[in-house]
Amino acid sequence: MGNLAKRVDEHVGERVRLRRTQMGLTQEHLALALAISYQQIQKYETGANRVSAGRLFEIAQRLEVTMSYFFEGLEPRIPNQPMEHGGKNRSTIELVRNFAEIKDTGVRSAVSGLIKSLAGRPRRRSALPDGAGEAPPSFARSGIRMSEAHEAKAMSAPVRRARLRSEQGQPVS
Repeated sequence: MGNLAKRVDEHVGERVRLRRTQMGLTQEHLALALAISYQQIQKYETGANRVSAGRLFEIAQRLEVTMSYFFEGLEPRIPNQPMEHGGKNRSTIELVRNFAEIKDTGVRSAVSGLIKSLAGRPRRRSALPDGAGEAPPSFARSGIRMSEAHEAKAMSAPVRRARLRSEQGQPVS
């Protein structure tokens, strides 16, 4: 458990103890009201055990305070870490936003495959409807060309068969 999480657990426990004593309740009284053991209350108050959101809600009701009461006066001592997924990187945000706008699942799959290929990560296979996964014509217009191996993987079996027939001069039905 991280330092900040441990500090939050201890702070919440201190606030539970403070409010309980302000109301003149013992650990046993609060425990009975919550249908748990007084030892569990001790563990919450010392920060030895974490208080779940549901249990904290019950405690807040029994102690007649809002849930925010338990966090008052808490100041994080660890600076914020940058988001791992690049949430502060403008180009990443724009890429995700634009990718989400692509409605055609085949195009989305092809773009995803291209990005994974460029990043050097293996592509996960997914079940796509017939014809889905074919490289979109916009790739050719933009000057981006998928390798033949990646293009073959991106196409469904019926699309590959139709392309092969077309290349061999056979009628495509």
